[in-house]
Amino acid sequence: MSSFYDVGRLGQIGLTLFMGAGYAFYREETQLRADDQKVRTLVSELLAGAHKSIVAAEGTFRRERIPPPTRACPFPDPRILTDARRLEAMGQTVAALEGQVRHAPVPENDWMTQRYRDERETLATLVEKDQLLVGRAETLRAMVAGQDADALLAMAADIDEGVAEIQDTLAARRILLT
Repeated sequence: MSSFYDVGRLGQIGLTLFMGAGYAFYREETQLRADDQKVRTLVSELLAGAHKSIVAAEGTFRRERIPPPTRACPFPDPRILTDARRLEAMGQTVAALEGQVRHAPVPENDWMTQRYRDERETLATLVEKDQLLVGRAETLRAMVAGQDADALLAMAADIDEGVAEIQDTLAARRILLT
């Protein structure tokens, strides 16, 4: 029988390859890191949904409220433009926040990190931050979903507060990882 079919040898080669790449399937840290990535993807999708709702409301607002220029009235009402810009800024803020979540740091898996910090404990602590991120992102998405521009403008302070809360959670998460 060939040594190719020797499970012990193949198992050792596979383990060496996985460990050499810095990845081990059966460690709790590996599962926690994968869960963290899934959660950040979910939060990004929720924020992308909120962004999509805001952009749709802004587009409808601009189409319905900003009339085409005429000789008698070449410029639209400045109050309407102010509201349109406010909606645009709101959408850009949520889009920027989505990018921050998508590119949020994760704990490094290197010897220096392991020397000064317990990776499992750090990843377990991230679960709390991730729960806050998911809850706050879903609250924001539900708040803006299906709303028209007038409703979004009326609750602009609440939306700004929700964005600030998500930014605070991201900042606390960054501090935890430094």
